[in-house]
Amino acid sequence: MKIGLIGLGIMGKPMAKNILKGGYQDLMVSDLNQQSVQELVDCGAVSGTNAEIGSSCDVVMTMLPNSPHVKAVMLGASGVASYMKAGQVFIDMSSINPVASQEIAAELAKIGVDMLDAPVSGGEPKAIDATLSFMVGGRQDVFERFKPLLATMGASVVRCGDIGAGNTTKLANQIIVACNIQALAEALTLAQKAGVDPQLVFEAIKGGLAGSTVMNAKAPMMIAGNDKPGFKIDLHIKDLNNALDCAHAVGAIVPMTANVQEILQYLHNNGCGNDDHSAIAKYYEKLTGIQIGR
Repeated sequence: MKIGLIGLGIMGKPMAKNILKGGYQDLMVSDLNQQSVQELVDCGAVSGTNAEIGSSCDVVMTMLPNSPHVKAVMLGASGVASYMKAGQVFIDMSSINPVASQEIAAELAKIGVDMLDAPVSGGEPKAIDATLSFMVGGRQDVFERFKPLLATMGASVVRCGDIGAGNTTKLANQIIVACNIQALAEALTLAQKAGVDPQLVFEAIKGGLAGSTVMNAKAPMMIAGNDKPGFKIDLHIKDLNNALDCAHAVGAIVPMTANVQEILQYLHNNGCGNDDHSAIAKYYEKLTGIQIGR
């Protein structure tokens, strides 16, 4: 199987390396950052253009920031789809609006190309160690065919329904993650304000009902003041914008999402857009003057 992967950013680069480690050696990659491309070439991949990827790969995969980027790469002038033919498959691992996934799939269907929308959760650490969670939308037979490929990058690969279901599930995931991080920052700020060591609070409650993967990953970062991005605030803003758009379209009520989005937007406006989303703690620091753990 010949695989094409476009997008070698924080997530895409380690995911590409794990495809190679998983035994899929025929990998062609592309990215605007030529240093990232060269790093993958050094690992055994080859560099390719849109035309080369579209015309020669059995499956084309993308890991890009948002809907416009995926549409431009696939459907734009000289986009990959213009070089594809019936029988090829497109797997978009980006986190985009479910409506956009459905629109792209409809265009590709006109030339006989099937699609899966397969966004991931887990951030850079899980991209590196190949334990991402894949949430997939698309036909069952296409999913079964490519599940082993996705499993080289993730510990969980679940089909959630037809096209768009993967990204709808990812939006639900991003709501839960953002609201958990906000609650964690608020709780640890309360603890420190009351004179209790946030580290001890974390140790005491992480094994109980309040414990979570989010807490285990983000509490140590808040306490250490570590804002190195595993997942950037600006990317979470993008996801929650998509969540709000989807919610408005289907008539869902999401007040918690709107609240945490305003906090993230405040942080973006104050120079923190490239910080890890655990930097929600900085919002509470601004309000209270308290730095968690310090």
